[in-house]
Amino acid sequence: MENFETKIDKLFGDINNLFKINQLVLNYDKTHYLKFNTKNSWNYDLKLNYRGNYVKSSSNTKYFGLIIDDSLSWKAHRDQMMSILNIVFFVI
Repeated sequence: MENFETKIDKLFGDINNLFKINQLVLNYDKTHYLKFNTKNSWNYDLKLNYRGNYVKSSSNTKYFGLIIDDSLSWKAHRDQMMSILNIVFFVI
């Protein structure tokens, strides 16, 4: 696990350097990660941080209008689309 943490620390360092070169700042309050689960995956507590800034875990995220969840199912996206379609068809 220590090797993994070292790699993550290096990755965040590289990302921050790239952002600084382009005069950007990584907003840790808006940054989160997905830990994809499978039927055979083992549960572990992962706490990502870089210099005291913690990155939060999320169970789903919206990416280009598509909701991706940690089990890679379509349920969250389908539920959102059904809600939108119900409103649209009710108005019509």
